[in-house]
Order: sequence, then C-alpha cells, then structure tokens
Amino acid sequence: MNAVSYDQWKPCSEAFTIDPETKGAENVLKWAYESYTDQEIVYASSFGAEAIVLIDLIAQIQPSAHIVFLDTDLHFQETYDVIAKMKERFPTLNIELNKPVLTLDEQREAYGSALWKRDPNQCCHIRKVLPLKEALGSKKAWISGLRREQSPTRASTEFINKDEKFKNIKICPLIHWTWEEVWSYIEARNLPYNVLHKQGYPSIGCLPCTSPVSLDGDSRAGRWQQNNKTECGLHT
Repeated sequence: MNAVSYDQWKPCSEAFTIDPETKGAENVLKWAYESYTDQEIVYASSFGAEAIVLIDLIAQIQPSAHIVFLDTDLHFQETYDVIAKMKERFPTLNIELNKPVLTLDEQREAYGSALWKRDPNQCCHIRKVLPLKEALGSKKAWISGLRREQSPTRASTEFINKDEKFKNIKICPLIHWTWEEVWSYIEARNLPYNVLHKQGYPSIGCLPCTSPVSLDGDSRAGRWQQNNKTECGLHT
C-alpha cells in the first residue's frame, strides 16, 4: 500500500495482514517507515505500557525514529524515570521532550492557580494539544498507541485514521492488542516500564489528574475522576 496524505485518505486498514505475533503492528510500522521519512512522521509517546511496546517495535524497524513526549511539567517522577531508562536502552532513537509555550508560573498568572481543577480542558489544550500541534508541524503522519479495548471512545480506531484535529494521518498499530498482551510483550522483552502501572494506574497522565483504579473495565477511568472527561483532547 502506498503512503497516504490527509487529502487522499480513504479507509485502508484491511490492507494489513494481522499476524499472530504482533496482531498487525509490525506490518503497520514497516509500512509507515517505508512510506514516510523521519522528517515526515513522528511518534507522540506517553511512555505508558503501550508506548514501551511501540518504542521497542519501532527501534527494530527504524532505529533513528523521531519520538516526542509532551512534557507538561506536571508528570509523575516515575514517568520521567522510565523516559531516562528508555533513552539508555535505545540510544539511537531521537527522543524529544516538548514543553508548552507557557511555564506553569506563566499559566497561573494568565489563568489563575490550578487550572487543571477549574478547567481541565483548557489546561490540556495549553499543555498538550498546542505542543503536539507544534511538534507535528508539517509532518504528514503521526503514530499513537491507542488500543480499541481501552475505552468506548477508542473502540472504532483503525490502523490508519484521518486526523481531523491535526489535518494529517494518525497511525495506530496496537488497536487489536489486549492489556494482557501488552504486558506479556514487555515481560518477554525485559523492557523498562513505569512502576505506577503495578500500583493501580493503567493509564498515566499528569499527576494532578491521574488516580489509581481497578483494572476491570475502562482503563481511562482513573483520568480526571472529578470531571466528565476521559480524553485530553489529542484524540477527539
């Protein structure tokens, strides 16, 4: 299958073979890095469990791949710890920490203290959506670790998606993976991971907006528990 652009996109996920080992992820990533140059594609990584799997797969296919982490300055120390470990494990990857234009002090001066409590959507827009928009720039495609079983809002995600928000192509290699398969891969490959996953945090975002939950059901339930919100805005 040839590379697709935002303007040329049409449903094409059926073009990928669903191999039993990676459930299509390896084939999708090979296509992505054969179709787009390192200047045209970026993986926006959360460094959660799914991200650890994707980084390992990507490193086997494109060792110089560009990976960006949206550093809101509000992440758990454990998240920064696993980023450091992954940089050491994969030294050839271009792992970049992308910060918002506004520092936390500047945001407080402009919007008041603890914006994440009063208006989490605005806080996410400033500290995540705008930085990703900047990181994508003129990129033709970006990679995401979305899985269908994570939540109802992600259940219809395809391998290749037309991203209306960022006007490019969003590639999601892990859509068919289960949580158990993610962890089996991490353990089999002896990969670093965020230790908070073992403390009841299936989904890990910013410290003020992430809580431990039961692993039964929606893995996004621990995000923004005091608000009717389960997405930061990158995927809506």
